[in-house]
Amino acid sequence: MTAVEHPVFARLYPRMARAMDEGGLVEHRRRLLAGLAGEVIEIGAGPGGNFPHYPPEVTAVLAVEPEPRLRAIAERAAAQAPVPVEVVDGLAERLPIPDHSVDAAVFCLVLCSVPDPVAALAGARRVLRPGGRLRVLEHGRADGHPVLARVQRLMDATFWPALAGGCHTGRDPIAAIERAGFTVDRVERFMFPAARTPFSFHLLATAHSGPDPLAE
Repeated sequence: MTAVEHPVFARLYPRMARAMDEGGLVEHRRRLLAGLAGEVIEIGAGPGGNFPHYPPEVTAVLAVEPEPRLRAIAERAAAQAPVPVEVVDGLAERLPIPDHSVDAAVFCLVLCSVPDPVAALAGARRVLRPGGRLRVLEHGRADGHPVLARVQRLMDATFWPALAGGCHTGRDPIAAIERAGFTVDRVERFMFPAARTPFSFHLLATAHSGPDPLAE
């Protein structure tokens, strides 16, 4: 067992996720998953908000979620998914599957909250087959907006991670993806919500795994 418990956040987050979906996030979820096929691992699946949007070409989803309350909600969501979804306990750094065993890995609004984003992404890279695809939907650093970037740094250094289940507002997902050994293919940045807040700076990214640098 991973014993990653955020009981207050886990009670609030499903409602927050529904509100974000109703506000337009659901379309970004669909774009995140479009074109996937074969066996997929979703890391930090939360309450299972992505499950309804997996395309039929996906033959199986292994959804990893360490928070017990969120995992229980995800298990109920998996029963209604259009593709086979298995929900399991686990950590990104120690994914419970063998090396090179899936075709794609998905991170959706989770790299902000893991203790070490590079280690989490390296865990995904370990389990991807050669050339496997990485899909990422995250919020992050307020590039080009120095005042908001300072607000993010202040929030992240003080109250926000403890209040929001480990979430950090000002991380750089693309830098973490590259440091983990992935090659980034495409990045689309967008504001969600449209008003500029510390939480508005989102991106969709696709990347692929290359040779293991430790083996070179």
